Amino acid sequence: MLAPVTLEFKVSVSRTPSRRLFMAGPTALMLLAGCAQAAPAPRELVVYKTPWCGCCKGWVTHMTRAGFKTQVQELEDLAPIRAKHGVPFPLSSCHTAVIAGYVVEGHVPPADVERLLKERPKALGLTVPGMPLGSPGMEQPNGSREAYETLLLLEGGRTQVFAKHAAA
Repeated sequence: MLAPVTLEFKVSVSRTPSRRLFMAGPTALMLLAGCAQAAPAPRELVVYKTPWCGCCKGWVTHMTRAGFKTQVQELEDLAPIRAKHGVPFPLSSCHTAVIAGYVVEGHVPPADVERLLKERPKALGLTVPGMPLGSPGMEQPNGSREAYETLLLLEGGRTQVFAKHAAA
């Protein structure tokens, strides 16, 4: 028969953090900060268009294919929407969209909207005045495109060139 064995354990409890814990804390915070990325720019786009505009549908298709979640609202008069967002008549087009606090007027390419959301400039938004042939939603059967510019819309109707799109 075996004799009973008594085991003793010594447990040490310290009220001050160990050096190992002290060193691990900042490292863990840095790892967590590295894993946490900036929140992606909102990609929800509200598009205001008239019921009879076909090229607007084409532009919405471009934006949807580029990964934007589009919500279309049809109105017979877009002037109040444009006025609300600071788009003067000479800089207008056939549809107006709003995304993340910016206005997007006309046939602005999806890449320009993505850049706007990434850079977040102090501006009202972007505009492609008129309806340039070959711009998104205004494609031509022969693939031709006229040169046009996407303008950054600033307070007071001022603009600056945001992107240039060459003729093709």
